[in-house]
Amino acid sequence: MAQHFIIHPDNPQVRLLKQAVQLLEKGGVIALPTDSSYALACHLDDRNAADQLRRIRGIDEKHHLTLLCRDLRDLSTYARVDNRQFRQVKLGTPGPFTFILEATKEVPRRLSHPQRKTIGLRVPDHRTLQALLELHGAPLLATTLIPPDAQEPLNDATDILERFDRGLAAVVDAGACPLAPTTVVDLSGDEPVLMRHGRGDPAVLGL
Repeated sequence: MAQHFIIHPDNPQVRLLKQAVQLLEKGGVIALPTDSSYALACHLDDRNAADQLRRIRGIDEKHHLTLLCRDLRDLSTYARVDNRQFRQVKLGTPGPFTFILEATKEVPRRLSHPQRKTIGLRVPDHRTLQALLELHGAPLLATTLIPPDAQEPLNDATDILERFDRGLAAVVDAGACPLAPTTVVDLSGDEPVLMRHGRGDPAVLGL
Protein backbone atom coordinates (compact mmCIF):
# COMPACT_ATOMS: atom_id res chain seq x y z
CA MET A 1 0.00 0.00 0.00
CA ALA A 2 1.43 3.34 -1.07
CA GLN A 3 2.16 5.94 1.58
CA HIS A 4 0.58 9.37 1.19
CA PHE A 5 2.82 12.30 2.12
CA ILE A 6 0.86 15.58 2.25
CA ILE A 7 3.43 18.33 1.73
CA HIS A 8 3.00 22.07 2.27
CA PRO A 9 3.71 23.66 -1.14
CA ASP A 10 5.54 26.70 0.29
CA ASN A 11 7.24 25.11 3.30
CA PRO A 12 7.87 21.42 2.51
CA GLN A 13 8.19 19.30 5.65
CA VAL A 14 11.71 17.91 5.67
CA ARG A 15 10.69 15.02 7.94
CA LEU A 16 8.18 13.71 5.39
CA LEU A 17 10.49 14.24 2.45
CA LYS A 18 13.21 12.26 4.23
CA GLN A 19 10.77 9.37 4.54
CA ALA A 20 10.08 9.57 0.80
CA VAL A 21 13.82 9.55 0.08
CA GLN A 22 14.23 6.44 2.24
CA LEU A 23 11.60 4.66 0.14
CA LEU A 24 13.49 5.63 -3.04
CA GLU A 25 16.72 4.29 -1.60
CA LYS A 26 14.96 1.00 -0.81
CA GLY A 27 13.97 0.59 -4.45
CA GLY A 28 10.52 2.16 -4.40
CA VAL A 29 8.84 4.05 -7.22
CA ILE A 30 7.08 7.22 -6.08
CA ALA A 31 4.75 9.74 -7.68
CA LEU A 32 5.79 13.33 -7.19
CA PRO A 33 4.79 16.80 -8.37
CA THR A 34 6.83 18.84 -10.84
CA ASP A 35 6.48 22.21 -12.52
CA SER A 36 4.71 20.53 -15.45
CA SER A 37 2.71 17.55 -14.13
CA TYR A 38 2.99 14.64 -11.74
CA ALA A 39 5.79 12.21 -12.54
CA LEU A 40 6.93 8.73 -11.61
CA ALA A 41 10.44 8.63 -10.18
CA CYS A 42 12.94 6.13 -8.81
CA HIS A 43 16.60 5.74 -7.88
CA LEU A 44 18.88 6.13 -10.90
CA ASP A 45 20.99 3.04 -10.14
CA ASP A 46 18.20 0.60 -9.27
CA ARG A 47 17.40 -1.62 -12.25
CA ASN A 48 14.39 -3.28 -10.66
CA ALA A 49 12.90 0.08 -9.75
CA ALA A 50 13.42 1.35 -13.30
CA ASP A 51 11.67 -1.75 -14.66
CA GLN A 52 8.79 -1.19 -12.26
CA LEU A 53 8.54 2.44 -13.35
CA ARG A 54 8.24 1.32 -16.98
CA ARG A 55 5.59 -1.27 -16.10
CA ILE A 56 3.46 1.29 -14.28
CA ARG A 57 3.76 3.73 -17.17
CA GLY A 58 3.31 1.04 -19.84
CA ILE A 59 6.44 1.95 -21.82
CA ASP A 60 9.42 0.00 -23.18
CA GLU A 61 13.15 0.68 -23.28
CA LYS A 62 12.82 2.83 -26.42
CA HIS A 63 10.90 5.48 -24.51
CA HIS A 64 13.16 8.28 -23.31
CA LEU A 65 13.38 8.52 -19.55
CA THR A 66 14.42 11.77 -17.89
CA LEU A 67 16.89 12.62 -15.18
CA LEU A 68 15.46 15.13 -12.72
CA CYS A 69 18.47 17.15 -11.57
CA ARG A 70 18.98 19.62 -8.72
CA ASP A 71 20.93 22.09 -10.85
CA LEU A 72 23.39 22.32 -13.71
CA ARG A 73 26.19 20.78 -11.65
CA ASP A 74 24.75 17.38 -12.53
CA LEU A 75 24.78 18.16 -16.24
CA SER A 76 28.41 17.40 -17.05
CA THR A 77 28.28 14.18 -15.01
CA TYR A 78 25.47 12.61 -17.01
CA ALA A 79 25.61 14.36 -20.41
CA ARG A 80 28.22 15.45 -22.91
CA VAL A 81 27.69 19.11 -23.74
CA ASP A 82 29.60 21.73 -25.67
CA ASN A 83 29.45 25.46 -25.00
CA ARG A 84 26.48 26.00 -27.34
CA GLN A 85 24.46 23.23 -25.73
CA PHE A 86 25.28 24.44 -22.24
CA ARG A 87 24.16 27.99 -23.04
CA GLN A 88 20.80 26.76 -24.32
CA VAL A 89 20.22 24.48 -21.35
CA LYS A 90 21.09 27.33 -18.99
CA LEU A 91 18.47 29.57 -20.64
CA GLY A 92 15.72 27.10 -19.78
CA THR A 93 16.92 26.11 -16.31
CA PRO A 94 15.23 25.75 -13.93
CA GLY A 95 11.97 25.38 -15.77
CA PRO A 96 9.58 23.13 -17.72
CA PHE A 97 12.07 22.04 -20.38
CA THR A 98 13.50 18.59 -21.06
CA PHE A 99 16.75 18.49 -23.01
CA ILE A 100 17.83 15.42 -25.00
CA LEU A 101 21.60 15.09 -24.78
CA GLU A 102 24.30 12.51 -25.42
CA ALA A 103 24.64 10.35 -22.31
CA THR A 104 27.97 9.85 -20.57
CA LYS A 105 29.17 6.52 -19.17
CA GLU A 106 27.75 7.58 -15.79
CA VAL A 107 24.30 6.83 -17.17
CA PRO A 108 23.66 3.06 -17.07
CA ARG A 109 23.41 1.81 -20.65
CA ARG A 110 20.01 0.25 -20.01
CA LEU A 111 18.60 3.73 -19.24
CA SER A 112 19.76 5.59 -22.32
CA HIS A 113 18.04 5.33 -25.70
CA PRO A 114 19.14 1.94 -27.14
CA GLN A 115 20.03 3.26 -30.61
CA ARG A 116 21.04 6.85 -29.99
CA LYS A 117 22.67 6.63 -26.52
CA THR A 118 20.90 9.78 -25.41
CA ILE A 119 19.13 10.75 -22.20
CA GLY A 120 16.66 13.44 -21.23
CA LEU A 121 17.71 15.86 -18.50
CA ARG A 122 15.90 18.68 -16.78
CA VAL A 123 16.05 20.92 -13.72
CA PRO A 124 12.50 21.44 -12.42
CA ASP A 125 11.30 24.70 -10.92
CA HIS A 126 9.22 23.21 -8.10
CA ARG A 127 9.94 23.83 -4.42
CA THR A 128 8.88 20.44 -3.07
CA LEU A 129 10.71 18.50 -5.76
CA GLN A 130 13.85 20.60 -5.37
CA ALA A 131 13.82 19.97 -1.63
CA LEU A 132 13.47 16.23 -2.22
CA LEU A 133 16.28 16.19 -4.77
CA GLU A 134 18.53 18.05 -2.35
CA LEU A 135 17.84 15.49 0.39
CA HIS A 136 18.38 12.62 -2.06
CA GLY A 137 21.68 14.11 -3.19
CA ALA A 138 21.51 12.83 -6.78
CA PRO A 139 19.26 12.95 -9.86
CA LEU A 140 16.14 10.80 -10.03
CA LEU A 141 15.05 8.74 -13.01
CA ALA A 142 11.59 9.88 -14.05
CA THR A 143 8.78 9.85 -16.58
CA THR A 144 5.49 11.72 -16.80
CA LEU A 145 2.69 9.97 -14.91
CA ILE A 146 0.37 9.13 -17.79
CA PRO A 147 -1.64 5.91 -17.29
CA PRO A 148 -1.16 3.32 -20.07
CA ASP A 149 -4.72 3.82 -21.36
CA ALA A 150 -4.71 7.63 -21.19
CA GLN A 151 -3.41 10.60 -23.16
CA GLU A 152 -3.13 13.10 -20.30
CA PRO A 153 -1.18 12.87 -17.02
CA LEU A 154 -2.93 12.44 -13.69
CA ASN A 155 -2.98 15.58 -11.58
CA ASP A 156 -4.78 14.60 -8.38
CA ALA A 157 -2.91 12.72 -5.66
CA THR A 158 -6.05 10.89 -4.54
CA ASP A 159 -6.65 9.61 -8.07
CA ILE A 160 -3.03 8.48 -8.29
CA LEU A 161 -3.30 6.61 -5.00
CA GLU A 162 -6.51 4.88 -6.05
CA ARG A 163 -5.14 3.81 -9.40
CA PHE A 164 -1.56 2.84 -8.53
CA ASP A 165 -1.76 2.00 -4.85
CA ARG A 166 -0.14 -1.43 -5.28
CA GLY A 167 2.57 -0.35 -7.71
CA LEU A 168 3.87 2.72 -5.88
CA ALA A 169 5.80 3.07 -2.67
CA ALA A 170 4.42 6.58 -2.05
CA VAL A 171 2.69 9.64 -3.44
CA VAL A 172 4.21 13.01 -2.58
CA ASP A 173 1.19 15.29 -2.52
CA ALA A 174 1.94 19.02 -2.78
CA GLY A 175 -1.30 19.89 -4.54
CA ALA A 176 -2.22 20.10 -8.19
CA CYS A 177 0.41 20.68 -10.88
CA PRO A 178 0.03 22.88 -14.00
CA LEU A 179 -0.99 19.77 -15.99
CA ALA A 180 1.07 20.59 -19.04
CA PRO A 181 3.99 18.57 -20.44
CA THR A 182 7.49 19.91 -20.61
CA THR A 183 8.81 21.37 -23.82
CA VAL A 184 11.29 18.83 -25.22
CA VAL A 185 14.34 20.03 -27.15
CA ASP A 186 16.82 17.63 -28.75
CA LEU A 187 20.31 19.09 -28.44
CA SER A 188 22.17 15.90 -29.35
CA GLY A 189 22.69 16.87 -33.00
CA ASP A 190 24.35 19.73 -34.82
CA GLU A 191 21.28 21.96 -34.43
CA PRO A 192 18.57 22.07 -31.75
CA VAL A 193 15.29 20.37 -32.69
CA LEU A 194 11.99 21.15 -31.01
CA MET A 195 10.49 17.71 -30.33
CA ARG A 196 7.44 18.81 -28.33
CA HIS A 197 5.98 22.21 -27.58
CA GLY A 198 4.77 22.10 -23.99
CA ARG A 199 4.66 24.47 -21.06
CA GLY A 200 8.10 25.95 -21.65
CA ASP A 201 8.22 28.78 -24.21
CA PRO A 202 10.72 27.83 -26.97
CA ALA A 203 11.40 31.54 -27.53
CA VAL A 204 13.27 31.54 -24.22
CA LEU A 205 15.80 29.27 -25.94
CA GLY A 206 15.84 31.27 -29.16
CA LEU A 207 13.78 28.69 -31.04
